[in-house]
Amino acid sequence: MIEVDAVTHRYGDRTVLRDVSVTLTEQRVGVIGANGSGKSTFARLLNGLVLPSAGTVTVDGLSTRRDGAAVRRSVGFVFTDPDAQILMPTVAEDVAFGLRGLPAAAVAERVAEALASFGLAGHADHPAHLLSGGQKQLLALCSVLVTEPKVLVCDEPTTLLDLRNTRKVLALLAELPQRVVLVTHDLDAVLAMDRVLVFDDGRIVFDGLPADAVSFYVDLSS
Repeated sequence: MIEVDAVTHRYGDRTVLRDVSVTLTEQRVGVIGANGSGKSTFARLLNGLVLPSAGTVTVDGLSTRRDGAAVRRSVGFVFTDPDAQILMPTVAEDVAFGLRGLPAAAVAERVAEALASFGLAGHADHPAHLLSGGQKQLLALCSVLVTEPKVLVCDEPTTLLDLRNTRKVLALLAELPQRVVLVTHDLDAVLAMDRVLVFDDGRIVFDGLPADAVSFYVDLSS
């Protein structure tokens, strides 16, 4: 369970979230809103990439402020631009990065299994930053999921992708056993969620069923 309690967040003098409180228990949660509405900052709060200026965020009772490392092991994060999180020279090395500390044989086995499941087995020794955009996003997902987080937070993961790769990534997210929080501008994608939050001016202005949330957001944007 993720609990956000009375959270306000500021970047300098600019307030981007205002007294946000919400409890997330559903398997699939969508987050929509205009650029600058606060939704990406909200996403980063959920695994401690950003700490609130006021209020608290807890994941299964762990505070992002006090227990940041444990929270990040539990909550994986995927960025809009996969180049922001691809760290290692080759595809296999990037997937293995999150498994450091395990025996070499165990790492090799888990990396091979993960690459195969994401259709990247033939690219193990390929330079990671020379992959196509869609392959990079698959690698970013693979490198996070190989660590077996309980929750996956995705901040607009299909924004830079073409239609084919967008569909591939969304299909993959739909099949994951992990709980998924998806921040997106793709209104069709959130229709498959269990619950959708609408952000506007740093606040949650709607929280409910996907079709109702999309309708509310379309009216809000008109």
